[in-house]
Amino acid sequence: MSEPIQPVFTIDKLYVKDLSLEIPNAPQIFLEREQPKVELQIQNAAAQIGEGVFEASLTATVTSKVGDKTMFLIEVCQAGIFQIRNLGKEDMDMVLGVGCPNILYPYLREVVSDCATRAGFMPVVLAPMNFEALYVQRLQQQQEQQQQQQQQQAPAGNA
Repeated sequence: MSEPIQPVFTIDKLYVKDLSLEIPNAPQIFLEREQPKVELQIQNAAAQIGEGVFEASLTATVTSKVGDKTMFLIEVCQAGIFQIRNLGKEDMDMVLGVGCPNILYPYLREVVSDCATRAGFMPVVLAPMNFEALYVQRLQQQQEQQQQQQQQQAPAGNA
């Protein structure tokens, strides 16, 4: 009797794929005493780069502003190479959409905080994120879009 094929998940490499820092209003912006507003945009992506080998990435854009003046803009793409084998499509989507981002996010947070500090600002501490909830929300949006498309394509009834 043959044993069932076991799923494989390993981390081959974690790395900063891209890092950008802009301080467009330096040096005057360092004289501001008002509390800045920080905005965060985050995106995740994944692509197969070999047989059972995937690159997953998280890109964060952090913008800090005082009024209409930008204090700084940090953009970081934290990536990883993962070996993922013997999973069905649904499980694979879940691993790439939830598991990999959960691994990458702490590293992304550290890079953002370190970059802000090295630029002369207070550290930016990004709040924890629930990638599972984001994944479920994205699935629901896709289902709603499919339903809308099906309704639009349905032949009109006789009036």
